[in-house]
Amino acid sequence: MINVAVDGPGSAGKGTVARGVARALQFRYVDTGAMYRVVALAAGRAGVGVDDAARLGAVAADLDIDFRWEATSDGPGALRVLLEGEDVTEVIRAGDMGPAASAVSRHPEVRDALLGLQRQLAVRGGVVMDGRDIGTVVLPDAAVKVFLDASLQERAKRRHLELQQRGESVTLQEVADALAQRDDADRNRPVAPLVAAPDAVRIDTTHLSVPQAVAEVLKLVAAALRAADPIDTPEGAG
Repeated sequence: MINVAVDGPGSAGKGTVARGVARALQFRYVDTGAMYRVVALAAGRAGVGVDDAARLGAVAADLDIDFRWEATSDGPGALRVLLEGEDVTEVIRAGDMGPAASAVSRHPEVRDALLGLQRQLAVRGGVVMDGRDIGTVVLPDAAVKVFLDASLQERAKRRHLELQQRGESVTLQEVADALAQRDDADRNRPVAPLVAAPDAVRIDTTHLSVPQAVAEVLKLVAAALRAADPIDTPEGAG
């Protein structure tokens, strides 16, 4: 079984697309961005500042993080993120959690603490994992590497709509500014910066619907699966 690495900046669609690909292939989905948000949440609850690298690393190392699909009559529903058994899915998606996650993720102590868990989740293959350094650091041997991107304007629109649906009052310009700041921080951090792996396939989702973007990734997966095992190719991969 192969692994699929999906990277890209915030609101480029990587989470939505990765979940769609995982469902189609019946692979496990791992949201590493959510893991850093959980670290930020747990650190805040423990009174640990985002600049305290040693204590942040200790917080990350002790976390019990799990992902579960909601059960629905039509099959798997939304992905739920659990911290010590508590559903924190909505809490970690609040507007202030993105910058906090970016702040804690710059520390090697935090990244090292989570790296082992992320790799362990993918050791048997059959995983779709998304984040900002999956193809470059976490799963450099992934059979399929994708770097999703979109214009800042389009990404801001998507994020703004998401926040509005959650009842958060914020302007489109504020969202765009926050995304630009996050992009700059992620691309220029000294540890595991946001960058496409040399062998990643770049997909611009600015003008693509979610099904179209998912289909593009599934084409890549189908080709990789045929190369790995021409006989045993999952139906959802084409």
